[in-house]
Parts: sequence; structure tokens; C-alpha cells
Amino acid sequence: MTTILVTGGTGTLGRLVAERLRTDGHEVRVLSRHTHPHAVDLMEGGGALDAAVAGVDTIVHCASAQKGDEQAAANLIRAARGAGVRHLVYISIVGVDRVPLRYYKCKLAVERLVEESGLGWTVLRATQFHDLLVMVLQGLSKLPVLLLPAGVRDQPVEVAEVADRLVELAAGAPAGRVEDLGGPEVRTFESLARAYLKASGRRRAVVNLPLWGAAYRGFRSGGHLTPQRAVGTGTFEEYLAGRFGGVQVRTGSGRSQA
Repeated sequence: MTTILVTGGTGTLGRLVAERLRTDGHEVRVLSRHTHPHAVDLMEGGGALDAAVAGVDTIVHCASAQKGDEQAAANLIRAARGAGVRHLVYISIVGVDRVPLRYYKCKLAVERLVEESGLGWTVLRATQFHDLLVMVLQGLSKLPVLLLPAGVRDQPVEVAEVADRLVELAAGAPAGRVEDLGGPEVRTFESLARAYLKASGRRRAVVNLPLWGAAYRGFRSGGHLTPQRAVGTGTFEEYLAGRFGGVQVRTGSGRSQA
């Protein structure tokens, strides 16, 4: 068993990763800005970060923010090299090299920092979590009319399945860029929105609006999807049933709706 540091270890994904690693018998250190004894702001780095990585064999880098990820990763890599860390595992997003969204560009830049770090490394790309999709739909449904980007599909995945895969990778040898992890269904955004409305008991008219811009074109063309790697098993309806209660009925074949 090894000593493993999980950055963002109190977040949606990182918390599950840390729990599973402990269950498997690893010594786990959780790094976040407010969790002692390893309360560290990765944007600042410094002695507190050096102390957190000292004696660590593997780092699972789950921490992320809307801005500053490149500086945070650079600080983490610098500290990891100084501590002789053997393996750096990074969770990224499917489509960061195909959809020109600012956040995606930042994630791609972090991937390159990891690859060029001089450390043993593994990068896993996953599709969007069910949790994130619900958060987006909650925001959109605050209006009387639910406005959706026309022609966009999504492939949400259960966060616990991503956590399981990261734990497997962290326990193994550095593997470079591994195969993507996608959810089990490629669905229209409208079908996902209607499933959310039904599960949450909200009544909204749904309107699909064509948008503009390179990022929208990237999403509309499916740059964020990985249908050939639809290896997740937990469906969006199953997630909704667990979150909101009730029994959900899948439409069509239950495997794909486009």
C-alpha cells in the first residue's frame, strides 16, 4: 500500500476517490484550501504544499477551478518533482482538444504540463458528471421557459464510476493518456432536460435555441462526446431516481436516445 495525495479531496469527485483509496488500505492525504492538516491553496504553493507532498508516492489531481488551473498545476508539479513523487494522475474532460471553450483550453494546457512534467503520469478524460448536468439544468429552469442550445447532445457519466477508474489507475503504474470514460447514453440535451423536469416535479416549456460561436459549434458537432467509449453503466434516469426519489422509466432501448 502507498501514500496517495488527493487534491480537491473534499469535492464531488475527490471525496469519493479518497474514500475508495482508504477502503483499499492506502494512506490518503486530502489536500484542499480549507481542510487541515493539508490546507493548501495550490495557486500560492509554497512550504505548505511542499509539506503536503513530502513522502507521497502518488498524486491524484482532482482540484479544478474556472481560472488558475495552469498555475495551480505548475505549483503542484514543482513540489512533486522536489518530493520525488512517482506517479501523477490527472482527471480531464473529453473534448478539451476539440471544443474551443476557455475552460477546456485550460484543462488541455494542464494536460500538457502533466505530460511534460518529468514525472510518471496518467491522464484520464471523462464526460460530464450527472451532478454537473443537474446543476446546469437547475440554473436554466429558474426561468418560466427552459431555454436549451439547439442540436446539442450529451453523454453524462456517474461520478462514482469515474472515481473507481481513478483509484484503479492510481494503484497502477504510470500509463500515459488512457482511454476515455464516457457515460452509457448519448442523448439529446432536450431529452435529458425533460427527464430532469419530470424527476424534480417542475413544469417548464422547453425551447431549443440555435446559438453561435466556435464553442457552440464544437458542442453541436459532438466534440465533447465519446460514443465509442460508452463504458459507464449508470444512466441519467437512475441518477435522478436516487437524487429526487420515485421510479424512472427509460425511453426507447434504454441505451441510446439521439
